[in-house]
Amino acid sequence: MARLTLIPQKHEFFGLYNRAAENIVAIAERLVELLDRFPDDADDLGREVKELEHEGDRLTHELVDLLNRTFVTPFDRDDMYRLAGALDDICDHVDAAAGRVVGYGVREIRLQAREQAQIIRRSAGKLADAVALLEGFQDSRAHLAQLRELEDVADGILHDSVSSLFMARADPLEVIRWKDIHESLEQAMDACEYAADVLEAIVVKNR
Repeated sequence: MARLTLIPQKHEFFGLYNRAAENIVAIAERLVELLDRFPDDADDLGREVKELEHEGDRLTHELVDLLNRTFVTPFDRDDMYRLAGALDDICDHVDAAAGRVVGYGVREIRLQAREQAQIIRRSAGKLADAVALLEGFQDSRAHLAQLRELEDVADGILHDSVSSLFMARADPLEVIRWKDIHESLEQAMDACEYAADVLEAIVVKNR
């Protein structure tokens, strides 16, 4: 049976959030590498993405376990669960996108997909910078605003990529494959924006 502690575990919580954010940067970097080097080392890089997704799960479970064992938390308990889940979801979506790239039998990577992956990587960096300011509820608005600007760019890339698929009159199966991949990449970007929204709400509430 887990033992409940009344001693605030502030630094441990914030350390876990930072590790989760750093893991998001790492998995986004592997996604960029996968698309840039494809088809070379695609299977190995796909496995690395999967391993980082598992690391995200492990960090989430560690956070939840610590929450369940701690009576006094550094901020609202529900918000802490929500942020942990939002960070984990990014890894899940990146893993899903990478899995589709490796498993769908595509022959070469579209430029727009590489651009989407780069946007995800940059957004992950902005999110990690913001999470690093969470302890003490420091001002992370600049990082989060830049992330949202990147999300707007990502929306434009998705629209252009799907439009060009249909205009090219490509093989219908190829259209279906790539539409799914582009939308999976967009879901990873949307997950970054949602995590930014959760983080911003926490900072505002605790100032």
